[in-house]
Amino acid sequence: MRQKHPFKNNTLLAGWRLSGLQRTLLLFVVLPLVLLTALGIRFGLEQANQYQEQRLKNDLELIGRAVSIPIGNAVNNGDREAVELALRSVFVLGEVYGASVFDVNGNRIASAGITMKDLTATTIPARIRLTGEGQEAYSQVAGHRFFSHFLPMFDVAGQIQGLIQITRRASDFDRTLGQFTLIAWLSWALFSLGILASVLLGHYGGVGRYVDKLLAHMQRVAGGELSHRAALDGPEEVASLAKGLNQMLDSIEQAHHDLDAHRAAETALISRLKDNEKMVAIGSMAQGIAHELGAPLSVIDGRARRLERVGSLNEQQQHNLSGIRAQVQRLTRTVRQLLDYCRPAATQPRALNAQVIVTAVIDAMAPELEAKACQLDAYFAPDLPLFYADAGRLELALLNLVRNALQAAHQQVQISVTATACELTICITDDGDGLPENINESSFVEPFFTTKSPGEGTGLGLAIVQSVVEAQGGRFSLRNGDHQGCEACLVLALKAQPRAQPQEV
Repeated sequence: MRQKHPFKNNTLLAGWRLSGLQRTLLLFVVLPLVLLTALGIRFGLEQANQYQEQRLKNDLELIGRAVSIPIGNAVNNGDREAVELALRSVFVLGEVYGASVFDVNGNRIASAGITMKDLTATTIPARIRLTGEGQEAYSQVAGHRFFSHFLPMFDVAGQIQGLIQITRRASDFDRTLGQFTLIAWLSWALFSLGILASVLLGHYGGVGRYVDKLLAHMQRVAGGELSHRAALDGPEEVASLAKGLNQMLDSIEQAHHDLDAHRAAETALISRLKDNEKMVAIGSMAQGIAHELGAPLSVIDGRARRLERVGSLNEQQQHNLSGIRAQVQRLTRTVRQLLDYCRPAATQPRALNAQVIVTAVIDAMAPELEAKACQLDAYFAPDLPLFYADAGRLELALLNLVRNALQAAHQQVQISVTATACELTICITDDGDGLPENINESSFVEPFFTTKSPGEGTGLGLAIVQSVVEAQGGRFSLRNGDHQGCEACLVLALKAQPRAQPQEV
């Protein structure tokens, strides 16, 4: 079972989950930028707050200085109405909520707007008398928090004769700064979203989509498409990864090819070793059989021939002698087949005429054809080319095929010889029962495998044909015919004619 290797897509927000690289960018790029900009905005807001507060305070101080002279003259002259008129004049600016005049001890002399009733409980009068400079303070008046600026008021002799208080609500400072703060933090939020979107979109457009393609290629390879190769797209780093992946797949594919080649070679060597061992065993057996049976069979056949020449034998005795000689010939043929299979002679190819070879085989099989009362037809295609093969070995193979076809046929055997531009085909067909369907066709060329009854065959005929055809560089096929019977075909290659024209056979 093939193990599946899942790969995650590296899309912009694949399944609402960020990829590892995107999380790294957010952690080490976006987050530091956002924090730095937040710190910068906070620092800027603090500076702006200080500047705005100082500006408002300065405005109150300027207002106080502007009215201090007319108020001081009015106080010196004891003109209370002029003092109140001067105090009311500060409201023209629209930034003041109250103005008051106090004596040096902090008792209120005159007031306008929202102010403190007296300053006797505070240290402000004492500090002004001590320093001669203005003072600032926050206070609660009528439920509101106010900011007050106090200025000393001098007489003509330059002595402090009182102090002036100018107030405004503290929320005025916060309101102005609050609007600016809201705008600043909204801008920061939009800027942060812009950075986030830019990083994610930039990552996807510049890296992520190419990583997605690379992962898709890897998925196809993991799914079994080992011949698939990744496209070298995207940035140099991603393209290098794709190139490395392709090189790795090429190496794996080459290693598989080498391994398959080694396995095929090993299988072929094992098969050859088994064949060689089998040949050695059969050869030893054949030598023993030939040694043990050769001489006795020759003696039996010779004495049978001498008895046949005796004129005093009756018909039954002659028939018995013919049967003895037929069995001797069968045994002799079996020994010869064993020797032919186990000790094949070195091939001596030469230019051959297919019609001459097939005709010689038919002539050799004439006695058996007459005995079986079977008809043999031969068809030769016109203008058959010469081909190169070992004549003796090829005749041996054809004799075995014709004999098998004759034994299986009911009434007819046919031989056809055709040729193409590069091959010569000799097919032998019969009208017998055909090959058994429950047996693999490759089993018929195994040595000693036969479907004939005991005593009718050795199982070496087709094995000899197979070895002969392979030695000639051809192919041998065996199958059932289209209508009935069996079809055995030899396919031999047509080789280039040598310079010296060999003698035609």
